[in-house]
Amino acid sequence: MNKLDQKVCLVTGAGRGIGRAIALKLASEGGRIVLNDIDAQPAEETVASIKASGGEAVAVPGDVTADGFAEKFVNMAIDQFSGLDVIVNNAGYSWDTVIQKTTDEQFDAMLDIHVKAPFKVLRAAAGPIREMAKKEAEEGRRFNRKVVNISSIGGLFGNAGQIGYAAGKTALIGMTKTLAKEWGRYAVNVNCVAFGLIETRMTEPFENEPNVIQVGERQVTAGTSPEFIGFLNKMIPLGRPGAPEDAANAVYLFCIPESDYISGEVVLASGGLVI
Repeated sequence: MNKLDQKVCLVTGAGRGIGRAIALKLASEGGRIVLNDIDAQPAEETVASIKASGGEAVAVPGDVTADGFAEKFVNMAIDQFSGLDVIVNNAGYSWDTVIQKTTDEQFDAMLDIHVKAPFKVLRAAAGPIREMAKKEAEEGRRFNRKVVNISSIGGLFGNAGQIGYAAGKTALIGMTKTLAKEWGRYAVNVNCVAFGLIETRMTEPFENEPNVIQVGERQVTAGTSPEFIGFLNKMIPLGRPGAPEDAANAVYLFCIPESDYISGEVVLASGGLVI
């Protein structure tokens, strides 16, 4: 039997990169996936990949920061699959600059995507989770549910030029530890994975000027200079950046029954890099 057989798993930001790898990993272990991306096409492509492998999945495209999105997302899981077992708050991006050049819009955007969006999803899930846990307790059954929030090495140690991103990712760690205490009574494990250098479009090397990517209606710079990547690779004890599949495997560890007695923890998936 697969580790996540018939478990209903919600994954935000799953059209590309790490989120896509997480969705595919959980589906490969039997999870029924409700996934999101701000862009409909990559979200549907992830759904198609899961279905092509014999899995079950449905997409809920949209901006995770938008009013009403969280309720729509959670309701889709309940309406489509009649359950709610795993929540992975993965959606995010970086919009970087030093503090004196950071605008209010820029800072607010980082808090909206990395703090308020996960908060809204978890708040929307609170009622259904409490009701399911209460019913299961009355029937003498107990099922552990899982929340995995995605932070960053910058959220743990800070990173020059990422005042908003680091602030948001640090706040998510506090949210993780608080919710682990609030939801333990409902047999919910709440943990966090903080990533180091993972190869995605956000960290893709550039030659002269940073890459520009589209995030909804907003264009933001992204990418990393080859020189800095080379420096980081020398600092990473395992000698290489992580692939999206490496990131997904770390999240998977917090989703399976073997982690049923682990809660409120932060695991750094960075190849040993500590900055």
